[in-house]
Amino acid sequence: MSHSSVRGRAVALAGALVLALPSVPSAHEIPSRVTIIAFVKPEANRLRLIVRVPLEAMRDMQYPLHGAGYLDIAAVDSLLPDAARIWIANSVDVYEGDAKLGNAAIVAAHVALPSDRSFQSYDSALAHMRGEGLPQKTELAWQQAMMDVLFEYEITSDHSRFSINPALARLGVRTNTILRFLPAGGAERAFEYVGDPGLVHLDPRWSQALWRFVQLGFGHIMDGIDHLLFIICLVIPFRRIRPLVAIVTSFTVAHSITLLASALGFAPSALWFPPLIEVLIAISIVYMAFENIVGPKLERRWLIAFGFGLVHGFGFSFALRESLQFSGTHLVTSLLGFNVGVELGQLCCLALAIPLLNVLFKYVVAERMGTILLSALVAHTAWHWMLDRAVVLRQYRFQWPAFDLLLLQGAMRALMLILVLTGALWLMFGLYRQLNTPRGAEQ
Repeated sequence: MSHSSVRGRAVALAGALVLALPSVPSAHEIPSRVTIIAFVKPEANRLRLIVRVPLEAMRDMQYPLHGAGYLDIAAVDSLLPDAARIWIANSVDVYEGDAKLGNAAIVAAHVALPSDRSFQSYDSALAHMRGEGLPQKTELAWQQAMMDVLFEYEITSDHSRFSINPALARLGVRTNTILRFLPAGGAERAFEYVGDPGLVHLDPRWSQALWRFVQLGFGHIMDGIDHLLFIICLVIPFRRIRPLVAIVTSFTVAHSITLLASALGFAPSALWFPPLIEVLIAISIVYMAFENIVGPKLERRWLIAFGFGLVHGFGFSFALRESLQFSGTHLVTSLLGFNVGVELGQLCCLALAIPLLNVLFKYVVAERMGTILLSALVAHTAWHWMLDRAVVLRQYRFQWPAFDLLLLQGAMRALMLILVLTGALWLMFGLYRQLNTPRGAEQ
């Protein structure tokens, strides 16, 4: 027999074996979008965590198939506990008080159809987990399957305060989680977040809520380059204590008012409002930079800081809205904590910027020329922001509101906000006069 004939038979045999064996998908890429549904409920001496995730998010797993690429349900069910341990349990830390709970016990794990509706409530999800899995003859493609898992943790009391740190963002490029907490004897609380939220206090104390939102406000300022540039533009020409007090206080009072008003529902809910505020924030930076170039005056600067502070307050509130779900029953405390964090961030920025500006103007460039150069650079950057954001804003359609009871309620809220702003302006006028009476007006 020739070598070519032997080689041909070997190739044919290998091909036949490949076709005869079950299809097993190899490791696949990270899914672009993953939605996780989870329930947390303490009962007696155990805490239950029920989770639903797409099966395709369990990467590096080989799923036995049969027929035209359908899951072998019986074989897959035996692999689910390992997948649940590796991809979920090892990435979730649960705390009772300050004590981390021990390893979770995997009570049940099933493959589910994407059309299954048992996760609409905790009771139906628990009943589903206690029932039988899918029939073995179910024809289900692995890319469409869901994995449902019931975890249990041993706890001391179901009336303790619980926290969870679900680091599950790695399951997808964009991971959205809907988490529902059912406390013993209390109302259900729902959380929805993208990515990893960090440590979530499911029933936070006021001090925990305060600290979380102080950190959130501080981080928002440090990440918000537009807010930082505006603050720097505010103080470039006025770096002495007395002018700084008037300007920074005016900006702080103004953005605190609109931040709180927006968080409490006083801001418009229309889709065009957030992009409008983003455009106005860019305009505020451009205007402030040009005023620095032309020549600012203190009596005008603090008023401008107040007006644009109202705009920036709405901008701060957009970062706050999605996080208020973590405040528990401490809404006011959380709002104040966020505002404190914002102020701390501003003070840190000023503490770094003012000495650097003093050194720059003393040893590198004359103050007037340095002010013009820095302001021109900021104006150039903010001008492009303004144009880019205006393109986004034009995509939204503005519609005049209908004259009804909702419009009347909105008008009453606006009137209340105007009264608060009028009182704040009156107080700021008093502060300005007090700061400038001994030495006269300062530039």
